[in-house]
Amino acid sequence: MARPQKLKLSEVLAEIRMSRAAFYRMRARGQAPRLQKLPNGEIRVNRADLDAWWESCGQRAA
Repeated sequence: MARPQKLKLSEVLAEIRMSRAAFYRMRARGQAPRLQKLPNGEIRVNRADLDAWWESCGQRAA
């Protein structure tokens, strides 16, 4: 079984075309995809979590 793909925060921000500040504002409101903080302090987002978040954004807009 393949391991889930983990994206860097910069990759996520580029994909969703959002600034870091706007992303963290959304996160503070509980509206951002789940983040994982690695022991070295870097941030990662699972591809599945990002895809699920995109789906939920579309449902909220409808």
